[in-house]
Amino acid sequence: MKDGHIHTPFCPHGTQDPIEAYVEKALLLGFQEISFTEHAPLPAGFIDPTPERDSSMDIKQLEDYFGKINKVKSVYSGKIKINTGLEVDFIEGFEEETKKFLDQYGKYLDDAILSVHFLKFGNRYDCLDYSPDVFGQMAEAYGNIDEVYQAYFKTLLQSIYYDLGPYKPKRIGHMTLVKKFHKKYPVKNAFVNEIMEILKAIKVKGYEIDYNGAGFSKPLCKEAYPPDWVAEKAEELKIPLIYGSDAHQVKELGQGLSMMPLWKRNR
Repeated sequence: MKDGHIHTPFCPHGTQDPIEAYVEKALLLGFQEISFTEHAPLPAGFIDPTPERDSSMDIKQLEDYFGKINKVKSVYSGKIKINTGLEVDFIEGFEEETKKFLDQYGKYLDDAILSVHFLKFGNRYDCLDYSPDVFGQMAEAYGNIDEVYQAYFKTLLQSIYYDLGPYKPKRIGHMTLVKKFHKKYPVKNAFVNEIMEILKAIKVKGYEIDYNGAGFSKPLCKEAYPPDWVAEKAEELKIPLIYGSDAHQVKELGQGLSMMPLWKRNR
């Protein structure tokens, strides 16, 4: 059992639960391997559009972050495999800055996730999963909800194909994050063609999918990222599905597992 997507007290929009507490809880849950994948510092020149500007850790914290993970690796050696990781944002227009960051810090990583949280619309950026209100404002600006979905899947596809260098993360994070508020902003379109194109691109690249359980805890989502039908298509294509709790506090470790029939069936 592996949890490949765990945050830490270095996340400014998370909690201050100590890293050791995450490890102890993972052991209680029976995990043999975990990856700490804190939000990587945003690329140079990018201004966080969230009101609190708390989407990621500051680059000045990286050395301390790596040091803390290395310390728990030593303490828990032989008990559980602990990976040093990051969740790296793919942001349209800042690809080369992200590549430069990975060229410098990728050598320190055992594991990593590539995610899309920010969408470019004209000269502005929006954090699509920040809140229902922000998502609604995006839908109004884009013209309708379907256009937001189209922009998200287009950017996700770009993230898969863009050459971010030898340290580019090989796991695509919560690939249907755009559905976080779908119970408030429903769409009739299942975007089957767009999702299948993304799955085929992941297959061609030899990447993995973050089989993310956090959506179950979101009141306007209540499903995995990706949902069952997408996970089943990924399995048919023999794309590795790596469970991720996306925990931002200790109590969230293991979230969604009991609701993931595909994950349970394969165990």
